[in-house]
This record gives sequence, C-alpha cells and structure tokens, in this order.
Amino acid sequence: MYAYTDFDRQFVRARAAQFRDQLERNIAGTLSDDEFRPLRLQNGWYVQRHAPMLRVAVPYGVMSSHQLRQLAKIAREYDRGYGHFTTRQNLQYNWIPLVKSADVMDLLAEVDMHGIQTSGNCIRNITSDGLAGVAADEIVDPRPYAEVLRQWSTLHPEFAFLPRKFKIAISGATEDRAAIAWHDIGLQLKKNEAGEVGFQVLVGGGMGRTPIIGQEIHAFLPWQQILVYIEAIVRVYNRYGRRDNAYKARIKILVKAEGQKFFDAVNEEFRLILADDAGGHEHLIPQAELDRVAASFVVPAGVKAVPAIDIFAGASPAYKRWLERNVHNHRVSGYRGVTLSLKRVGLPPGDATDAQMEAAAALSDQFSQSELRVTHDQNLLLPWVREADLAAVFEAAKANGFATPNIGHLTDMIACPGGDFCALANARSIPIAGEITERFQDLDELYDIGDIDLHISGCINSCGHHHSGHIGILGVDKDGKEWYQVSLGGSDGSTLSGKSQAGKVIGPSFAADEVSEVIESIVETYRLERAAGERFIDTVRRIGIEPFKAPANARRTSTAPAHATA
Repeated sequence: MYAYTDFDRQFVRARAAQFRDQLERNIAGTLSDDEFRPLRLQNGWYVQRHAPMLRVAVPYGVMSSHQLRQLAKIAREYDRGYGHFTTRQNLQYNWIPLVKSADVMDLLAEVDMHGIQTSGNCIRNITSDGLAGVAADEIVDPRPYAEVLRQWSTLHPEFAFLPRKFKIAISGATEDRAAIAWHDIGLQLKKNEAGEVGFQVLVGGGMGRTPIIGQEIHAFLPWQQILVYIEAIVRVYNRYGRRDNAYKARIKILVKAEGQKFFDAVNEEFRLILADDAGGHEHLIPQAELDRVAASFVVPAGVKAVPAIDIFAGASPAYKRWLERNVHNHRVSGYRGVTLSLKRVGLPPGDATDAQMEAAAALSDQFSQSELRVTHDQNLLLPWVREADLAAVFEAAKANGFATPNIGHLTDMIACPGGDFCALANARSIPIAGEITERFQDLDELYDIGDIDLHISGCINSCGHHHSGHIGILGVDKDGKEWYQVSLGGSDGSTLSGKSQAGKVIGPSFAADEVSEVIESIVETYRLERAAGERFIDTVRRIGIEPFKAPANARRTSTAPAHATA
C-alpha cells in the first residue's frame, strides 16, 4: 500500500491541528456554528439525526492492520464500540461527541488517515476494485493511478466548491467490481494491441432521483493524460453545472441535457489546457512519478509464488461452501483473496465491532502481509492469503464471526445506515436488512437460490445503491410513515449482472412489516420460473417483472388493497 512521505504526514497532521483550532474557536463562541459547518464538513464531520457522524477515508479501499487497530481504538474509546464500512470504501462512526472530534482527528493522523473530502461538493474518496493488485483477471493494477488521482484531487483549489459532490471509480480488471458506470467519472484501465496502457473514460453516471448510466467520452486515453482530461471534465462541469437546484446539480444532469455539446466542450477544454495553460503540460504524469507511486504497490516481500494446491481436497461441507463463496482466485500462484463477511444476524450490513476490527487486523498480520481491503459490497478482504493457510483462516474467521459463506448470496446485501442514523433518510434500512437476514438463514436454501444482489437505501440519495440491485429496496416517506419501493433487474456492471442498468419498480410501495414477505415471494417466483441452472437476474431479464407483481401484491396486509397508494 502507499507509503506516506514526510510531506504527506506533515500535511495530514497540520490539517488535524487546523481542525482543532477551528473546533476550539467554535466551542468558545468566536466561530459561529454557521461558520464552522463548512469547515467540519471538509473534514468529514456531519451532524446527523441523533449525533455527529465522522466519515473516515480509506483511499481505494486499502488499509493496514495498524490502521484498522487505530479505527478499533476510536470505536472503543470515542464511539459505542463499532464502525460502519460503506460502499465508498469509507468507515463511518455515528456517536462521537463533537467536542472530542479533534482528539479523533489526531488519532487518525497518527496512522496516516483523515476525513478530508469525505463530504462536501468536491471530489470524494476515489474507489476501486477490492481485489485490485491481486485479481486473477487484472489487466493493469489500478492502485498507483488511484493514488495519483487522490494526491491530485486532494484540496484541489479549483474543485473545492463544485455544484455537487463528485465521485470517481477506477477498475483495472476484465470484470468491473467497482461499478464504474454508476459514477460521475468511471475509469477502466486497458491495454491496446501494442501493449500501451490507457483509460476508457465514462462520464455522467449516478444514482439518486434520476439514475443514469455513464457514457463513454473517450475510448482509449493514454494514461499520461488522465489528470488533464479529468481536469477538463470537471472544469466544464464547474462552469456549466446547475447551482440553483440541488436535485439537478450533479454532472449526470448536465451530460444528459447537453449530450455531444458537453463532450465537445470537454475535448476543447482538454486541448486548451495543453495548448494555453501555464504549466498545462506539467499535469501530464511523468513516468518517473508513476514509478515513484507504483513502488508502494509491488508484491510484498513475503509473498512468493508456489505451486497451486487442490484447496477442495478433503474439505468438509461447511469448509467447501466457504471456499466456494468467500475465497477468490489470485494472480500469484499458491495464493487467494479471502472475504471476511460482515453480513450476519445481529449486526447491520457493513458494521464491525471494535473486537472484530482487532480480530481482522490480527488475521491480516498472521495471514495477509498486514494488509486488508474494504470492498464495494461492505465487507473486508484479506488480499495475500496462502492456499496452505486457508483452513487456518477459516477456523479463525469462524471464531470471530467472519465466516458466513454467503458472499454473492441474498444475505450479502448492501445497505445504508438509513433512518436510524441519517438525517436525510425517509425510512430505516437496518431493520429491513435484519428481517431479511433472519428469514434467509438456511444455507441450503441460500445455495439453491444462488447469486442475488440485494441493495437497500433509506432515501432517494441512494447510498445503498438500490438502483443497481437485482432486487432494490428504497425507503420513502408518505404522511410521516415509512414505506418501501421494491425494484427488480438492476445491474452494477459486473459479469454476473451484465451491462449496468437501473431496476424497475414492481408497483406501489409496501409497508415495513410487508417487505421481508415480499422478498420471499419474489424468491419463490424465481424458483418456480427459472430454467435449469438459470440465475435470478437472468430469469428476471427473460420473463420481465410482470410475473413477480401478483405474488408480491398477495403479501400485502396493512397496504392491501385500499392502502396501496404510496
């Protein structure tokens, strides 16, 4: 992972000291709450429904065991003993008193972490594939490029106050595990016939009230030019993006409205930066700079390719299921990536207690070169596990609640914190997730059902990515009550799901106490309608959503039939 330089470390610690000064002046009354608000937001501090919330950046999802232990310490000593990992590969705390916030920022800075640009109308945490650098299908390791982008975009003076927040995702594998088409800018690393590295650039993707898939603006941009090209995109957005209406301020609205005019404006801006800007060519990435950054992303010294073994030989049924679902192919012979599932009964999806964070850090030290990943699906991942150690990892994962063999199954769901914490949410996500998890605990049933992406959002801001779920659940408010829309057929762009697209709503909203019944009816319909070996998303694509509507509506109780108007 990227090794902070003295400059990096001084920068983060100076930022923490600056925040302490701002907090102290706010507490003393010399800096008003209105003046302090944008300053705390720039460091990841929100005031949510019940308490402050801190969002900690985990750039492109990579962190060390040392950092995770510090996050556990913060959870234990300043929060209520847990943290929440998000789809943007961040960690959120929900209960830290604001008067203690500067102390927490100092603790983060001690381990080269911060909350800079995890909030506000700026370029947010850049995300990537949880298997970046180890994936068997990887074309180009995206981590060095993601790190260059992180350094370039952090506190970029021209892009600190954009019309709205701005999200970038980057993938370097044949399979898109970063949902790049759902981002403001999506970057796919490629190689041409000459072996040269470049980017396919997508622009204008996003969820929210208007789900839109990103469009290709460049098929193959030489990697050296990526900073200049993104600068051109964001400049055009900064210049023409709407600031009069927050619901129409995202770049996706501008791209959809202007189409080719937007593309032409970006390409002209790109030309002008290189032709006319003072120092424009200095934003081309030199090979030496990429090499400097890439030196942090080599295979760890302790990893040596060895002959692969048959990991299934003699495996018990429980161990075999775990190997099938939680263990992933690796580019280094004799190694695997291992997902530590954060989806289990009793805790919300993506949550980890301080004890579990400590346990995951210990597993990383013992089995994975002291490195972990936060995945887009809100799990943790050990990227450097020897095949010979898999059985020991399985036993340790079981002992610490990480071994649920459900990766890719219905209970491996994505969910935002929802109305239990978020001030923007219209409805709670956590109880819905909990009821569905409880209902589908039979592993034999889960394996028969097969792969399903279930995504839950507590409001239209779509932090739970409900639009891209094979089954999507959206919390809505009607007359002060919680209701839930259910959609089918969404895709995040992965190989299983196919081309990125938004799901379609199956009908009027359901009451909270009906949702798990509705999900069960959808699953039952799939099991009745599927062809031999056919996965859920393929059945939905083949027969459409109509056959699912009547069985779902038959599960209505409090909304049947006169109440079904939401």
